[in-house]
Amino acid sequence: MSTLSLRVLNRALLQRQFLLTRTEHTPLEVIRRLVAMQAQEPNWPFVGLWSRIREFEHAGLTTLLEDRRVVRSGLLRSTQHLTRADDFRRFRPLLQPVLDRTASAAYFSRNSAGLDTGELVTAGLEFLADQAMPRRELARRLAESYPDRDGRILAGEVEMRSALIHDPATAGWGAWGTRPSVSVTAVEVGEPANAMELIRRYLAAFGPASVKDVQAWSGLTRLSEIVASMSGELRRYRDPHGKELVDLADAQLPDADTPAPVRLLPAFDNVLLGHTDRTRIIADEDRKRIMPGRALVLPAFLVDGRVHGSWSLSGGELRLTPFRPLTVDNRAALEDEAHRLLPFVAAERVSFPARP
Repeated sequence: MSTLSLRVLNRALLQRQFLLTRTEHTPLEVIRRLVAMQAQEPNWPFVGLWSRIREFEHAGLTTLLEDRRVVRSGLLRSTQHLTRADDFRRFRPLLQPVLDRTASAAYFSRNSAGLDTGELVTAGLEFLADQAMPRRELARRLAESYPDRDGRILAGEVEMRSALIHDPATAGWGAWGTRPSVSVTAVEVGEPANAMELIRRYLAAFGPASVKDVQAWSGLTRLSEIVASMSGELRRYRDPHGKELVDLADAQLPDADTPAPVRLLPAFDNVLLGHTDRTRIIADEDRKRIMPGRALVLPAFLVDGRVHGSWSLSGGELRLTPFRPLTVDNRAALEDEAHRLLPFVAAERVSFPARP
């Protein structure tokens, strides 16, 4: 069983995420490869695709959302993601136990104590009646049906327990941050995908990886036996700490010396969230800076394939904050990449902090 260095694991991850070289694939093809794109705030997946696709424009994703070929909904780890509509119809039922577990947490259960869960979901779906409805209106109607309950939390529980997608207007490019008014529509789902398929899709985008990595990314548990049953189609490795990793048998590993260009990652990018041990792309001390708590994952930039700092947008300024000094060449490459992003995010200038 071969041992893979962190650098090989890094290059493999970047290659599969289209972060070594921008791809000519369509946005729909890239989203399929990534399985789903974290979309806690709607604008960030657009930036994620810009960093991966050559000459990507906003319309490339907006059209997919308007045509309902890509949808935004709760999915991996019970958080908002963009995914292909056909994948959503199959993966949402597979992942529903994860969302049900979240819906049973104290935040929801304290509010719905004594209510029949099935009746609550049925009531919510009857209000929706196959049409788009603002979340606040759904909350109002549920509050009328269940007095002395917080209708907003009831609506959130219904959204966790049933397949509701967001309307294209609130999933598309627009104001930064979360949208104050989101409309949801109930959709039909199909037979759940097999967990083996989800594991294969994960490895194609994030491998080589451990069973715990798959579980951390998906929210599913008890996948060890399923991965063991796939031994005939998987290749096994060890990481530098001796932990067992698995990968698709036909997946290629890039050379450790493959150049990795500067890249700007959006907030919440799954490339930083797809593993339990994330040291292949971010050092532990930097992880605390990019993930400071309150479920935040800040925008980051990569130098030589690893997180080297964060970036932010404010008042027409794209501000780069390195965590350690940059070489002259790396600083020039970073500034060049940031300037290329300016028109896409409607910013005007690039800046660095006055003191590193």
